[in-house]
Amino acid sequence: MGYLLAAGSQININLGTTLRRPSSSILIILALSVLTLAPSILILLTGFTRIVIVLGLTRQALGLSTTPPNQVLVGVALFVSIFLMEPTLSVLNHVALQPYLHGQLTFSQALHVGEVPVKRWLLAQTGPQELALVAKLAHAKASHPMSLPLPTLIPAFLLNQLKDAFIIGFVIYVPFLVIDLVVASTLMSMGIVMLPPTLVSLPFKLLLFVLVDGWVLVIQALVVGYR
Repeated sequence: MGYLLAAGSQININLGTTLRRPSSSILIILALSVLTLAPSILILLTGFTRIVIVLGLTRQALGLSTTPPNQVLVGVALFVSIFLMEPTLSVLNHVALQPYLHGQLTFSQALHVGEVPVKRWLLAQTGPQELALVAKLAHAKASHPMSLPLPTLIPAFLLNQLKDAFIIGFVIYVPFLVIDLVVASTLMSMGIVMLPPTLVSLPFKLLLFVLVDGWVLVIQALVVGYR
């Protein structure tokens, strides 16, 4: 870009075309924004929803109301979610975050590139029925699911997570329900009607859960279901 002076000389101003590293103030703003949105990101974009629901249903199936505490269930769900998301986070860091921090990509370019692994993760866990329903409600038309925007993929992903969580919870509930029915029938046949059946069945359900190593089986089923 040049400007002509009265004497006929010319001053050239070079704006440059190379990318620069983001300043520390920009990084602080981005870090604070991520920390603020972290709970929403954790719930909306990871397997946290399915895992915490399944763990809660498992506790209810055992007949326990406060054991394990909610803090323990949320902590287990959090670390299992991070474990499941580790490959996606590694790709996101490699293709988007590090290039942006080193000035190789602009912020908008980093967002565009970073959407790809996130969309792959969401689509891998989303059923076609939920995806078609949300796309129809959003009036989104796309030749390929990867071309759908994130605001369309996230609700479909959450619907699928809720459905799968209740299916797994039903499977977990069945054997404990059988124990409750057997104990209730035995007490009724013995004429013991003042003793709550759940109080008697609780030790048997705990014994069964410990013998089959229930928590390991539940976590293993959740992890295998994602991978």
